[in-house]
Amino acid sequence: MASAPGDGKVQAPSADQKSQGLLHCPISNFNTEELAKIRQQCKEESFWYRALPLSLGSMLITQGLVANGVLKPNPKLGSFPKIALAGALGFAIGTMSYIRTCQKKFEDAGLQPFGPGWKRHCPHICKECKAKFESSASEKSTASVS
Repeated sequence: MASAPGDGKVQAPSADQKSQGLLHCPISNFNTEELAKIRQQCKEESFWYRALPLSLGSMLITQGLVANGVLKPNPKLGSFPKIALAGALGFAIGTMSYIRTCQKKFEDAGLQPFGPGWKRHCPHICKECKAKFESSASEKSTASVS
């Protein structure tokens, strides 16, 4: 909300000012197609390189343990619940184990959405965002004091 000094009228912000608010960030300047491509690539690679192999491997090991008598099958359902649980856990662990690799891909693209530098208002700790955040914080503190 901008107003000219002394005129007593409050002017409505322009469309340009609205788009440049506190939540404006250089991430909006990023190519969204590139980000979507990296995200899709991470999904596919985590599935094929980690989740699927760990899931199948844990299912095979569990089936081997049931066949050798180390694990007892359920009398009504057989070994299916144990194998399904092993597969689901292997899939989840495999997917989570790929997070660091995806993080590296985003950082290589110039985006750092992880770690201690991540802020809710802006994923980049940049001078532009820091100045906007500090100015809005100081305006709020002076408004609350008076």
